Order: sequence, then C-alpha cells, then structure tokens
Amino acid sequence: MNLNHSFLRIINPGIPKRHLLLVAAVVWTFAGGMLLFRGVSILRYYNTPNVPQEIGCVIAGVFFYLFMFAKISATHIHRILNLPAERPGIFSFFNRRSYILMGLMICCGISLRMSGIVPIEYLALFYIAMGTPLLLSAIRFFYIALKEITAFR
Repeated sequence: MNLNHSFLRIINPGIPKRHLLLVAAVVWTFAGGMLLFRGVSILRYYNTPNVPQEIGCVIAGVFFYLFMFAKISATHIHRILNLPAERPGIFSFFNRRSYILMGLMICCGISLRMSGIVPIEYLALFYIAMGTPLLLSAIRFFYIALKEITAFR
C-alpha cells in the first residue's frame, strides 16, 4: 500500500494550486499553439493562404472563446482554486470528464484528418478557429496564475 502511494506521488506529484494554474496555462498554450501552427502551416504548404479566411477563422475563434471557452476556462480556474487538497496532483488541472472529452476530440480530429472526408484545407481553417479560443483561455490561466502567485508573496 505504501509502495503504491509512493509510486502515485512520483507520477502525479502534488503542487500548489497557484502553480497548477500555470501547468494548465502551459497545456492550453501548447494545444492552442499547436492547432494554430498546424492550421497556418497546412495552408502555406498547399499554397492556399487566404488572409480574409484566416482572419475570419480567428474572429470565429474569438467568438467561440467569448460564448463557450470563457465559461469553460472560468469553471476550470474556479475548480482548481477550490480543490480540497493544498497540493493537488499535477494532473488535477482537468477533471475526469475533461480528460475524456479531450481524448475524444483528439481521436475525432485524427480520424477526420486520416479519413480524407474533409479536405485538409478546410481542416486547417478549423484548426485556426479552434486554436484561437484555446490560446485565449491559456492567456486567462496565465493571468489568474500570476495574480495568485503575486498575492501569495
């Protein structure tokens, strides 16, 4: 039992909540940045850059953030700050449901790309539209984390 507990502490070390917000910010930055980079790279590779379409996707992403991701990120921030443990596990920035949803979204994205049902140029635009709210959410996580860290000192 003690060995099992040690192993769990090694793979899921406890960190202060204010630092858990930074972990979440980094993860959301990676996801959003990767989608934006992938979307723009695909459009550049296929020589189909269309600045008005790309700007339209960013604007759609901003609306997606305002009407959906702002609430999602606020919920995660609230949940992290109100976790009962003083030093929750490093993977506690998401709850179980969010990990399942993230896994499903990744699988669906890979399946769509591999199947060829949706042309890659349209997927690239979708990547830009989805990367934008993720990156905006990451900025929110960074802001709250820095606020919590400076308030702690």
